[in-house]
Amino acid sequence: MSIYVGNLAYEVTQEDLTSVFTEYGTVQRVHIPTDRETSRPRGFAFVEMGSEAEEDKAIEALDEAEWMGRELKVNKARPRKENGGGSRGSFGGGGGGGGRRNNRF
Repeated sequence: MSIYVGNLAYEVTQEDLTSVFTEYGTVQRVHIPTDRETSRPRGFAFVEMGSEAEEDKAIEALDEAEWMGRELKVNKARPRKENGGGSRGSFGGGGGGGGRRNNRF
């Protein structure tokens, strides 16, 4: 599992996040997504820690804490959606019209 860290200042680095989260346990990985077009950070990150207990401790301590002039939003990261394409409902969406009225053979 990993932790979602939102409302980050754009100048935050992996080293900054590692130093903050190390206070609550072992940091295994920090990922700061960037915008595809501008390569700028998107204002959020994901942090993976050594255990779920460490993650829980970090979430409790850091959610709504002020850091670098911003109020952090820290919680368990939700699993990534597999269909990857917009909000077309649970069927993955797609395609074509039709229905019965087009099948008049």
